[in-house]
Amino acid sequence: MTTDIDTLATALYVRTDDLLKAAPHLAPWRPRVGIAPTLTDAELVTLAVMQALLGFTSEARWLRHARAHLGHLFRYLPRQPGYNKRLRNAADLVKAVIRLLAVDTTLWTDDVWLVDSTPVECGRSRETAQRSDLAGWAQYGYCASHSRFFWGLRLHLVCTLGGLPVAFALTGAKADERTTLLDILDTEPALTAGRPGQILIADRHYYGRDFEHDLADTGVTLLRPARKGEAQRPVAALFKPLRQTIESINQTFKAQLDLERHGGRTPAGVIVRVLQRILALTAAIWHNDHTGQPIKRSLTAYDH
Repeated sequence: MTTDIDTLATALYVRTDDLLKAAPHLAPWRPRVGIAPTLTDAELVTLAVMQALLGFTSEARWLRHARAHLGHLFRYLPRQPGYNKRLRNAADLVKAVIRLLAVDTTLWTDDVWLVDSTPVECGRSRETAQRSDLAGWAQYGYCASHSRFFWGLRLHLVCTLGGLPVAFALTGAKADERTTLLDILDTEPALTAGRPGQILIADRHYYGRDFEHDLADTGVTLLRPARKGEAQRPVAALFKPLRQTIESINQTFKAQLDLERHGGRTPAGVIVRVLQRILALTAAIWHNDHTGQPIKRSLTAYDH
């Protein structure tokens, strides 16, 4: 019996395989002379997405489950060290597939974006903070939404109202949200080049005359709540429900895709595990969009 996640996996595999045939340079580098991998790069990406959607934070447990239940989809499955190494080396391919799927949705052309950052915790003990390979990048920060301190990174996310990731960045916990957003848009000028009148909704931390002027230069109009002492800003009544929308999107990453249980212990490991979850959400939205589902961000059909 074919399940919804089997259907998504098949569609994702075909799309990724087609991408690699059209753009072979996106495949992870490997020597010309050597043994060709039995698990293809398209299968690797598909396997990683299924892991995130099915809620397996342990790669060893995931591969045991896959061997027991997914033999009809994957003729070969690597051991955990090989899977981990190949996934880390495939970060650029994962980013390319995220963009490929996002552009291939009806949500991509939305003229309203949301922006926010959310903590990506990387450890809880002082020993971890001092000895981890992430030390120097990961930092102590404060999450105002949940009134707590944490040690780790921040995921900065620009997305549509439907939750489709448009752009993102992973920074230290203390990185300025405004500077990070401008860096995201400067790195990819094509994102805003063809979007006259693009609206960006943010919280009150995205403020400043120079910041708003720089955003306007990219063609983006910023809407945010007024800060203390400021005059009321336009369409302020919209912000409360839309703030709940971005919180809901962050909660999808944390509660359903286990963002803070990523298990990464090195910069490369954390990066690819965060990308893995962004791709999983994007793939689910892409598949729901193409199959005519009413709620594009729903993962319910794929998490069991």
